[in-house]
Amino acid sequence: MSQTQVIKVTKDTMKKMKSYYEKNRLNRNVPYSDFVAKVGNTTITAYTSGKIVFQGPDAEKIAAKWGPIQNSNAISSSKNSSVLPANFSQLSVLGSDEVGNGSYFGPVTVCAAYVDKTMVAKLKALGVRDSKELTDPQIVQLSSVIKELIPYKLLIVEPEKYNRIQPKYNAVHMKVALHNQAIYLLLNEIAPTKPEAILIDQFTPETNYKKYVRSEQNQVREKLTFITKGEQYHVAVAAASIISRAAFLEELEKESKELGMKVPSGAGATSDKVAAAVLAKGGMSLLSKYVKLHFANTEKAKKIATK
Repeated sequence: MSQTQVIKVTKDTMKKMKSYYEKNRLNRNVPYSDFVAKVGNTTITAYTSGKIVFQGPDAEKIAAKWGPIQNSNAISSSKNSSVLPANFSQLSVLGSDEVGNGSYFGPVTVCAAYVDKTMVAKLKALGVRDSKELTDPQIVQLSSVIKELIPYKLLIVEPEKYNRIQPKYNAVHMKVALHNQAIYLLLNEIAPTKPEAILIDQFTPETNYKKYVRSEQNQVREKLTFITKGEQYHVAVAAASIISRAAFLEELEKESKELGMKVPSGAGATSDKVAAAVLAKGGMSLLSKYVKLHFANTEKAKKIATK
């Protein structure tokens, strides 16, 4: 059974862990992370904040080596808005997830995917699971297969559009609007078929989601379920996550070709340097086409560019 465990470590322990897992490291860019490693079937994501997330069957055992566990993936009302029925993973579910919100370069991508109960076993057999457990090439390949098998609706907000919307919509409000719209469009597409549940990978408390969705024109309110790490509870969220991630990676690749330089994901020091190079090439008008301008990286890039 897959578990999730979280610990908080000091900078010294982080250095020791980075060295210890050197041979297990994955070439994967996760926003705000220091490194990602995999031991057996357990993924270890070390964030720059000092928080280490262990996901997989041996999460508890591996995490215990490094420090006291802060929380597990047990469903509780404080972490999740919903307690799911025991057979939830076998129901016909519409799931949604988003990618790119924490990355300076690239778009925000949101996908809603519908998985009929007759397709659950097939998708699992194909290897559809948490996108964090997959390499980027696997994600891109799986996405193209998934899109042939199930109904989905993908929304891509490229940086230029994001920068126009952002002053009016904060990050959470924007995600609520995008999830709601993707779900609404997909429900219309699969009608008269109706999912037994709609599972949103939870990024904000349910009350907050419902507050923001009130301002949307096409509100979806029925059968909504919110839970963190939704991909662990139904393959529909995993499928949505993979399609979103693949679209995000493809957009980054497109940006890299247009700019003639490798565009990174995340919001670290590499992003600052690349943004400074873009500024040198075409100023703010060019940069605004490729980044989320309100990130702190913009000011850092300006300082680098003026040196």
